[in-house]
Amino acid sequence: MEIKFILCALISFVFAILLAPFVIQTCKKLKAGQNILHYVDKHLAKQGTPTMGGFIFLIPLIVGLLFLLPENRFPALFLVIVTFSYALLGFLDDFIKVHFHHNEGLKPYQKIIGQFGLALIVGLYIYFSGNTSLNFFGLEFDIGIFTIPLVILVLLATTNSVNLADGLDGLAGGVSLSYITIFGLILTLLSGQENLAILCFALSGALAGFLVFNVYPAKIFMGDTGSLALGGFIGTVAVLSGLEFILPIMGIMFVLSALSDIIQVLHYKRTKKRIFLMAPLHHHFEQKGVHENRIVFVYIIITTVVSLGVLGVYITVL
Repeated sequence: MEIKFILCALISFVFAILLAPFVIQTCKKLKAGQNILHYVDKHLAKQGTPTMGGFIFLIPLIVGLLFLLPENRFPALFLVIVTFSYALLGFLDDFIKVHFHHNEGLKPYQKIIGQFGLALIVGLYIYFSGNTSLNFFGLEFDIGIFTIPLVILVLLATTNSVNLADGLDGLAGGVSLSYITIFGLILTLLSGQENLAILCFALSGALAGFLVFNVYPAKIFMGDTGSLALGGFIGTVAVLSGLEFILPIMGIMFVLSALSDIIQVLHYKRTKKRIFLMAPLHHHFEQKGVHENRIVFVYIIITTVVSLGVLGVYITVL
């Protein structure tokens, strides 16, 4: 691996470590604390923990811009713009929660409209830039105009899945760190994707710094500011690189979080009975008595093993 990737990750890590105390203190002064829903009884002790901590790993992402190669720079710049746009949407949601002291935030339809609008912009950009080829384990095929609906589907699914996974200390951040780091390694193998890889390593380093303060017991939560931004980054870097189809494989734990929630809602509406003690799936395990540290560890290990398997295939076929 080139030294610039490692250096970028290290600088982002240090930046995040130095930034975190300032963000935590600022959130405390502004009384930007998390409101815990009454039915999540195991988390009542976390009431008032500072939120909006996504800024801790988002601001250091700018470090990656300093390492970009001059060739084919705009897609990486576009990725940063989209990521911060999703962060803004999440910030609005967090701000409403904090300002009005309830856990509703933006209305579901408002979130979906915002997510759909951003996804549409990304889809149109990719289509009109002519980057409509998909790469699935070395097999490439062009889907033309169908790029737009696929991009919208991928981004809507990814942003909401990562958002649902943000329910335990270090869970969304830890799984994302594993996923993004290995995805960055895959990008280093693909021609013309170096700039996107640089941003992956920049975010990985920043996430590692954030997790120092976010693992159990968390001193700060990422909030929707962070989770929507992470989902936006993960989805956008996948569609920009044409690797949409490996996203649900590497992000299997995000997929399970979303599926468990969907299954629970649909089954309850039909039968008035629940399949899981609580959804998403990590809350079911927590209700079964599994400590959240063990759940987070297992989620990260599964993501890492599966993602390394995907990386191994790409090393073999490329």
